[in-house]
Amino acid sequence: MTDPQPADVDAPGGPPQPSPERLRSVMGRFVTGITIMTSVTDDGDSHGMTANAVTSVSLEPPLVLVCVDRQAIMSEVVTASGRFALTFLTADQQAWSRWFADPDRPTGQAQFAPVATGTAVTGSPILTGGLAWVDCQVWATYDGGDHVIVVGEVVALGEGSDAAAAPLLYDRGEYALLEVR
Repeated sequence: MTDPQPADVDAPGGPPQPSPERLRSVMGRFVTGITIMTSVTDDGDSHGMTANAVTSVSLEPPLVLVCVDRQAIMSEVVTASGRFALTFLTADQQAWSRWFADPDRPTGQAQFAPVATGTAVTGSPILTGGLAWVDCQVWATYDGGDHVIVVGEVVALGEGSDAAAAPLLYDRGEYALLEVR
């Protein structure tokens, strides 16, 4: 008995090459949650961005990671400040995801005008009404090609007040919804 092979491995000419477009297409089939990553500079200027390359790393110590494009303003802000927060979005917060992904939105504190925020330990903005949030001190950063891999030690965390809220998901380049049981 032979092991099953993915359909495109047997395609004429062999498997497709891992171009940036092909990698985006293939990885887009891995459904992810959507977060808003925020940070605050030492002079009190805040910045936010939409992020979905986020994962838990360790329970002891409590570590999470987020990947940030080197060209994004957040790359410089978070490495300089050494702190960030992640707010996990609910299905009805798609507008926030679009807002913080829009390169034409205002910079600095002005980008937070349309959303309510609070803070925890690091002073990084935490968007109210999310599924949950983590507040982190940067533990380490690593080279990730065209991204910076930022590992944060969780110094505070919380869950949203609506236990029945569904998460906002991203699947194949589109927003997706999950029915919560």
